[in-house]
Amino acid sequence: MPINYSTKKNSLTNNDILKKLRVAHKLRNDDIIAILKLVDFEISKGALGDMFRADDHDNYVEAGDQILRNFLNGLIIQLRGPMPDKR
Repeated sequence: MPINYSTKKNSLTNNDILKKLRVAHKLRNDDIIAILKLVDFEISKGALGDMFRADDHDNYVEAGDQILRNFLNGLIIQLRGPMPDKR
């Protein structure tokens, strides 16, 4: 019987991806807020903390695609530096 990998239980959410990147890069919430500021995305410590809660917690908030996209773009800027001007 083939294994179905497309079930909700086995798929990663944006929150899971953010948590794994936070651990892999040894980032604290202040670091993540600073990374998001590199791409002009503002978020409070409380709102960020709600995304890192257990998914069965009352204050859990799902991270949307926008925050993950902005975090990844900010992480690229932090690690590589800003894109050079092509003019």
